[in-house]
Amino acid sequence: MTATVRSNSYLTLHYRITALDGEEFLSTFEMSPATLQMGSGQLAENLESVLIGLPAHETFVFELPPEEAFGQHNARLVERIARSGLPADMELKENSVVEFSAPQGGTFAGFLRTLDATHALFDFNHPMAGKTIRFEVKIIGIM
Repeated sequence: MTATVRSNSYLTLHYRITALDGEEFLSTFEMSPATLQMGSGQLAENLESVLIGLPAHETFVFELPPEEAFGQHNARLVERIARSGLPADMELKENSVVEFSAPQGGTFAGFLRTLDATHALFDFNHPMAGKTIRFEVKIIGIM
């Protein structure tokens, strides 16, 4: 009987996430394969769900609409923040990702879209939100 991916499996795999226009978000194909535990949050839950039941030693390609990938773009997650309200040592550069400390510990990231003398416009949506994605997976091993 061939091993298949289960909700608690450890996997060694290569994966690539691209938008349909070819914009690449993330790929492990040019480096060492990733090792992860299903259900641990290392891979988005929606992406993990398409792996359940798949066998090792094969490549699969999924096309996932926004609601099955990283969600629709949410305008409420785009915020204009006064520069005076940001930490003085925060490096601000347009079209870059800025990391913030969460009040209860941990961090979260925002994409700095625009910057002027007084304000910064941050987008806290996932960079692939609102996009249909292509999720390519080569499962190397299942433990």
